[in-house]
Amino acid sequence: MAQDQLPQSAHGRPSPRTALERLSAGADRAVRITHTEHLPPRVGRHASWPEGIRPEVVDAIRAAGIDRPWEHQALAAGHALRGESVVVATGTASGKSLAYLAPVLSALLPEQRGADDTGAPGAPDGPAGAPGAQVPGADGGRPGQAVRAGQAVRAGRGGTAAARRAGAGAAGARGPTALYLAPTKALAADQRRAVSALAAPLGTAVRPAVYDGDTPFEEREWVRRHGTYVLTNPDMLHRGILPGHARWSSFLRGLRYVVIDECHTYRGVFGSHVAQVLRRLRRICARYGAEPVFLLASATAADPAQAATRLTGVPVVEVTEDTSPRGELAFALWEPPLTELSGEHGAPVRRTATAECAELLTDLVLQGVRTVAFVRSRRSAELVALIAQERLAEIDASLPQRVAAYRGGYLPEERRALERDLHSGRLLGLASTSALELGVDVSGLDAVLLAGYPGTRASLWQQAGRAGRTAQGALAVMVGRDDPLDTYLVHHPEAIFERPVESTVLDPDNPYVLAPHLCAAAAELPLTDDDLALFGPEAADLVPQLEKRGLLRRRANGWYWTRRERAADLTDIRGEGGAPIQVVEAGTGRLLGTVDASSAHTTVHEGAVHLHQGRTYLVRHLDLDDSVALVERADPPFSTMARDTTDVRVLSTDVEEPWGDARIHFGSVEVTHQVVSYLRRRLLTGEILGESKLDLPPRTLRTRAVWWTVTDAQLDAAGIHPEELPGALHAAEHASIGLLPLFATCDRWDIGGVSIPLHADTGLPTVFVYDGHPGGAGFAERAFRTARGWLAATREAISSCECDHGCPSCVQSPKCGNGNDPLDKAAAVRLLDCLLASGQDPRPQP
Repeated sequence: MAQDQLPQSAHGRPSPRTALERLSAGADRAVRITHTEHLPPRVGRHASWPEGIRPEVVDAIRAAGIDRPWEHQALAAGHALRGESVVVATGTASGKSLAYLAPVLSALLPEQRGADDTGAPGAPDGPAGAPGAQVPGADGGRPGQAVRAGQAVRAGRGGTAAARRAGAGAAGARGPTALYLAPTKALAADQRRAVSALAAPLGTAVRPAVYDGDTPFEEREWVRRHGTYVLTNPDMLHRGILPGHARWSSFLRGLRYVVIDECHTYRGVFGSHVAQVLRRLRRICARYGAEPVFLLASATAADPAQAATRLTGVPVVEVTEDTSPRGELAFALWEPPLTELSGEHGAPVRRTATAECAELLTDLVLQGVRTVAFVRSRRSAELVALIAQERLAEIDASLPQRVAAYRGGYLPEERRALERDLHSGRLLGLASTSALELGVDVSGLDAVLLAGYPGTRASLWQQAGRAGRTAQGALAVMVGRDDPLDTYLVHHPEAIFERPVESTVLDPDNPYVLAPHLCAAAAELPLTDDDLALFGPEAADLVPQLEKRGLLRRRANGWYWTRRERAADLTDIRGEGGAPIQVVEAGTGRLLGTVDASSAHTTVHEGAVHLHQGRTYLVRHLDLDDSVALVERADPPFSTMARDTTDVRVLSTDVEEPWGDARIHFGSVEVTHQVVSYLRRRLLTGEILGESKLDLPPRTLRTRAVWWTVTDAQLDAAGIHPEELPGALHAAEHASIGLLPLFATCDRWDIGGVSIPLHADTGLPTVFVYDGHPGGAGFAERAFRTARGWLAATREAISSCECDHGCPSCVQSPKCGNGNDPLDKAAAVRLLDCLLASGQDPRPQP
């Protein structure tokens, strides 16, 4: 009997089809599944390692249980060995790490090795680095867990050969080096453990070490002087390594490879900042005579070579065919039922995705199905786990301890314990934020639940791929939230299963991004005319402006940074600059954390619910002058949602295209918005408990936008009366914002919109959708280039919704500053019909 015919899988748990049938048993459950896609299994294809991979490395890989690589691993390694930067964009659990580790480890080994010594040739038998510096050894420990250099030397004077080698490796010449960049500290730590285990048979020439904000200061000097494979993140590269490059000179001089893991996460403003940090790295490396090859790993993405080239600034080849094996995946789309509750203006409200996922997680645990439920927030992770534990306790007192929450904020040892418990089978259910999405090894899962669309198809497949990682079958269920995008997707499965993943959107030439990096580059080394081309076409125009502002000074050999403060502190690469707001516990004065200044008005206003490491606080006072938000411990039964009002002024139009009498534009705008109130929503149900007014100052943002206009004649032809126009524009604006993440790699919170029946600059009814970041993030430009498909999907999402007058699933927005009033669902459909019929749009679709 074939494997997929068995009612039970090989490990004794229900097959994916059986588990899904049990979940959907009963009439009320069956109707919630709107679509099931069965993705067939795939047979793997092996290859041989290219000749440049060292025999010692091949032996180490075999010792780890891998006899031969998959074809895509060997192909990527071949590119790396030839000095070609390469991006591997294949599915989850396809072995991307090994594709770059094989050439990296081969480069780090010394050219000749004696029979008695695996350290660097001619290494003196004595301590190196700061007193008490520590050497990662075969146990895979980071500095602090391995043999101390001094201990190794003492052991070497009559101790073991392993200890002598540890001492020699610590004290030897640096030789070739490699740098690993991860978007999160947790992923870097996980990768260090993996490479330490793999490289253990190779001796101490391979010395992996993490260098990030958590690295103790007494260990940092050792890493700078002796680490050969340094694992860090872009933030530490920006703030620590590049400004202090003189102390890293021996490491940078030998830099052969730069590994950029999970590179699809570098998008929008964050990705644009990272792109400029990498250009600064290339400039500093050239100063020390190095020209490293970039090795990138990505989730499946559209045109990964182009995105990687834009990120690094160097030509990159791509490897995209996944030749690893995969078990069958049963993927269901699930829509929660309507409740008896009413939302704004009497709109129907669906059961929340959080409550639905908790119920499904309970059922899967009862089946013995090892499951991870991905949720959007830390609080939701704790909530899903808690609800599942309570329901399981009613059935069997031993079951609640087999469910837990996993999120950021836990100590590393707590996360590792949870991962071990999941691997061993002690844990059957885990509710997790995206902390588990990025590469952290959680193999052995049977099912994945997604509480809402995660924002991009790349993330969706990344999360769904966490189950079935060892080629067994798997189940994935996406539970739709009560919003336009999720509602559209659960009723349009082709938008998930028949479309490629999105292009990665970033704009390194954004002057708001580029300017602080030019200053940081000048502080690292004087900036010359020859350097400017490295930073893009906008750099030559920006430098004179920075000179005029007194940030740079021109001298004979280039531009210099003029200030006493650190230039790297001009920008937060994950934010938008400005002094962060410190979140302080009022009763104790304890600093809990910080919030970007740009998001403070919406996240830490007075009365806001603030979450920190699983604890809930209420904001009692926001002091914008002193950049402090005072909070108190609380456990309210609600969440809060800020609302703001917005005005837009057109600064310039880059491009304009006619759609008949209608027009669609892309250009620069100035947005003025003000947070005016916040809603309190009951947890689990989403029921609105009330609205409170706020008195906060307006803020101004210069950014990029797409906007479209229609004429009075078109409105007359569509039968839209003047009294219907504000509601039609407003509803179309809300729905289009909700659907844009389907066409650009953004979240609806990355973008904003305004609709005006008669705009002062256009003189016509106008809808604006703009990037919520200074200078733009590339999302509005993507909207302009995919306008017809985007607006057609918007029209379909509104018209196919089963409500009568508009609801959160189609035209109501959770962040509307006008209380979702006015909204006219029927008139919005006629308005979009009119717009789409106005002309043929030749722009390419996603």
